[in-house]
Amino acid sequence: MSISSSLSNALSGMTAASRMAEVVSSNVSNSLTDGYGRRSLNLSSSVVGGHGAGVEIGSITRHVDRGVLGDRRLAGASLGGYSALVSTMNRIQDAIGEVGNSGSISNRIVAVETALIGAASDPSSSINLSALAEKLSDVATSLNTASRDIQNERERADSSISDQVSRLNTALSQVQQFNKDITNANNSGYDPSGLMDQRQLVIDGISEIVPVREIRRTGGQVALMTPSGETLLDGEAKAFGFVQNPVITPDMTIQSGALSGITLDGQTIATDGVGKLSGGTLGATFQARDSELITAQKGLDAIAADLIGRFQDPNVDPTLAPGEAGLLTDAGAAYNVANIVGLSSRISLNMLVDPSEGGALSKLRDGLNATSIGPSGNASLLQALSGALADARTTATDPVQQSVAGRASSIEAEMGSKRVEFESEVSFASARWSSLKEAETADGVDTDYEMQMLLRVEQAYAANARVIQTVETLMQRLMEI
Repeated sequence: MSISSSLSNALSGMTAASRMAEVVSSNVSNSLTDGYGRRSLNLSSSVVGGHGAGVEIGSITRHVDRGVLGDRRLAGASLGGYSALVSTMNRIQDAIGEVGNSGSISNRIVAVETALIGAASDPSSSINLSALAEKLSDVATSLNTASRDIQNERERADSSISDQVSRLNTALSQVQQFNKDITNANNSGYDPSGLMDQRQLVIDGISEIVPVREIRRTGGQVALMTPSGETLLDGEAKAFGFVQNPVITPDMTIQSGALSGITLDGQTIATDGVGKLSGGTLGATFQARDSELITAQKGLDAIAADLIGRFQDPNVDPTLAPGEAGLLTDAGAAYNVANIVGLSSRISLNMLVDPSEGGALSKLRDGLNATSIGPSGNASLLQALSGALADARTTATDPVQQSVAGRASSIEAEMGSKRVEFESEVSFASARWSSLKEAETADGVDTDYEMQMLLRVEQAYAANARVIQTVETLMQRLMEI
């Protein structure tokens, strides 16, 4: 081997050691960076004319366990979806209350029962009659407020869907651009690892909204598809649409066409609005808007219908004609079974017994259509009202025989049970996500290993420097001859 070859080999070795030191330092400095894939430098021996010509520096390999990464993304989508549903159920329970709580609707109905018993024990007492009117008004107001809160939640969900669709479209466009940049970097001989790190973070963000599987394509590009088979990106990114409704009323549903679903090229992708994009926070928000919150609204309407129906029965108040409004009304009118949707938002105390509207408290004792003040000690109507409230009956929407308070408690318990169910799913998804995240981290940067590599790099660099020093000594000896 000639002296020049020795010098060339040593210089290539020092260059390779310097490049390796750069890669190792990048790994160490990014050991805690989310989305960073550990790098390694590919080296091979260089051969020229059948003789060794030092070391050849190859490409940089980015190490990521795609299987663990994909499973972690799916677990994260599930965790985000169920967490969103738990938040929705918590707000529903804040609106309607929990069984046994003082502010719950069932507790307010019990308060009406207590007020009826108190008024029946002393029907001549204007204080007792006033307390009864107040409790009836309180129940109506609480149902109005709960219904309004439910619709506000549906509006919030609708707004959230619009925001998520916008973020999804933006992220898909970014992945498309990253794909192009990575291909250009590969074709130009540049290291695309940094671009891949950024692309991974963007795809992680997409996977929170919609569960995705990443499929490798040529040139370092990737395609994205949901586990159900909906292609999000393969070369070109899809652009999804959604129309937000600023105001939502109880009668507005996606089935009636009053609310928007996800669209693609102007066409709704599924009857439920989300279709194969379900599984993440986007699907959970649709479920909240179009299922859980509607169920809560139906429960409130069922309570309102039961209350109004019992009090407008002529068998309870003989002064009422069939079809006439009772103590509680549908915005002043009688309850019509064909108009139950949104009834809880319209229920109100009959003006005939509401002092603030010029009504007379004595009509609570004598009957709504009493033409004159009856005997002050007559408690028959108050007892009939109390019995009607406590009777176990079926309704047009519920075949189970229950009292009004019992029906309200059942609805509150149903909402609570649903929340507990979602919380259980959150616990499972959280444990799975944490386990997969640990597995992903374990395959990341090991600083102990990187420091060992740095020592080897240092030794290799020193050894190559020693070769150059030896070549210099030989050259000096030649010059001295």
